[in-house]
Amino acid sequence: MKEHTFLSFDLGATSGRSIAGTLANGKLHMQELTRFPNGPVESNGRFYWDMLALFTSITGGFRACVDAKIAPSSVGFDTWGVDFGLFGKHGKILNPPFAYRDPYTNGMPEKFFEIMPRREVYNATGIQVMNFNSLYQLFALKQADSAALERATSLLFIPDLLAYVLTKEMRNEFTIASTSQLLNPYTKTWDPKIFDALGISPSLMQPLVMPGEVIGKIKERAILLTGVADIPVVAVGTHDTASAVLAVPALDENFAYLSSGTWSLMGIECKEPIVSEESYRQNFTNEGGVGGTTRFLKNITGMWLLERCKSEWASRRDYSYAELVAMATAETPFRFFVDPDAPEFANPKSMTEAIAGRCASTGQPVPVSDAEFVRCIFDSLAMKYRYTLDKLKGFASHPIERLHVIGGGAKNELLNQLTANAIGLPVVAGPSEATAIGNIMAQAMAAGCVASVNEARAVIRASVQPEVYEPKDTDVWDKAFEKLAW
Repeated sequence: MKEHTFLSFDLGATSGRSIAGTLANGKLHMQELTRFPNGPVESNGRFYWDMLALFTSITGGFRACVDAKIAPSSVGFDTWGVDFGLFGKHGKILNPPFAYRDPYTNGMPEKFFEIMPRREVYNATGIQVMNFNSLYQLFALKQADSAALERATSLLFIPDLLAYVLTKEMRNEFTIASTSQLLNPYTKTWDPKIFDALGISPSLMQPLVMPGEVIGKIKERAILLTGVADIPVVAVGTHDTASAVLAVPALDENFAYLSSGTWSLMGIECKEPIVSEESYRQNFTNEGGVGGTTRFLKNITGMWLLERCKSEWASRRDYSYAELVAMATAETPFRFFVDPDAPEFANPKSMTEAIAGRCASTGQPVPVSDAEFVRCIFDSLAMKYRYTLDKLKGFASHPIERLHVIGGGAKNELLNQLTANAIGLPVVAGPSEATAIGNIMAQAMAAGCVASVNEARAVIRASVQPEVYEPKDTDVWDKAFEKLAW
C-alpha cells in the first residue's frame, strides 16, 4: 500500500481536534495536531454556534499541518448532527446557526404533528422524535416568520458549511442529512411530504453526496487562509457517529456499538431501515452509514451529565477524569439511579441540583458528595445501556454477542466494566479516537487505498488494540435492574 496521509477535523459540541492519519504497510498511524474548545455562545437568551471562532480554530489545524511538514492527500470534516446555516442567493450566510440545545424548538414537534401526524412523520423518515431535529428547527423558524428563512435559497449542515467555505461547492452529505428528519431512509432522497407539511420548498436543500465522494478542491482564497495547496475536500461520514461506527474493529456483524461521548449512541448496523410499529413506539432512529448502510440506533444522554457537573465543580476543584473515575470506584454501587434522558437534564442551570431533585422525587436517597454524584451517573448510564440493548436485541436479525464501545468513553475503565456487568456481554473498548479514524478511512476509500468498509476495518484491527471487559456479578446487576422503572 502506497503511503498516504489524510487530514481530519473531528468537531464535537464541546471541543474539536485536527488529526493527521497516515496509511502505510497496512496500518494507520495517527498524529494529533491541534485540540481546541468549541461550544454554543449565548446572546439575548439564545444559543448559537460561533462559526468564525470555529473556522479560526480550523485554520489553526491547517497551519499546524503545514508546520509539521505534512502534505495531506485530502481533508474531511465530521461534526454533530441536525444544526445548519441558511444562505441567500449570493452565497452569503444569513444567520448564525442555532445550537441544538437552544429552547426555540420546545413544543415544536407537537405543533408540527397537528399538520402531519407523528406516525406519518416516522413512516416517512424513520427518525426518532427529538425536539431539536432539523425538521423542528425549520418549523420553528417558519412559525416565527424568520426573515433569514424567507430569504434563504440554500441550507447547509455544519460540515457542509465548512466544506463550502473551502471549496465554494454546496452539497449535503448523506449521513449528516439523515439526522435531519427530512430524508426518506428508503429512497435516500428528500421526502416531499415533509416539505409540503413544512410549507418550504425542497429546493432549499442541496444535491446529496455519499461518504467517499469528493466535494471539490480547496479554492485560492481558502489556500491563503489555510496555507494548504488545492487538495480535495472529501465527503466522509460527516455525522460524527457515522464516522465512529466505520471505525468499529468488528470481525463480523454480530455486535452492537456504543459511541460514547457527550451523547451515547447505541445501535446496530443494518442493510435496510427498520421502520415498524415497535420501532416507532420505542422511538428508535434510522440514520445513514458509510457504505450505504443504516445505523439503527437510540440516542442516550451520555457524559453530558458528568461534563456539566464537572464544570460546576471547577471553581473549587478542577477534577481530571481519572480523579472522577477513582472517586466513583470507591463509592457504594446501586444507591442512586436516574434516567439520563429525563427532560430536566437537557440543559439545567445546575446539573447537580437536577440530579438531586430527580432522586428525591423518585423516593431515593439524594447524593451529597461529588463522588456520589459521579457514581450515580455511571451506574445510571450502565443500566440505561442495559435497557436499550435489551430493546435492540428484539430488532436485530443477527445475534448480538458483544458491545463495541468507541469514542472518548472507551477510556473509562470503570464505566466499561459496569456496562459489561449490566448487559452480561463482553465490552470491547476502543478505539477512543474512532470518529477521527473513521473520517480518515473514508478519505482512504475515496483515494482508493481501501475498497470497502470491511477492508477499512481490517486496517483498523491491525492498527489498534482494544481492551476487553468480561461481565462480572451479573446476578447482582440483574436484581438491581429488575427494581428499576424507566
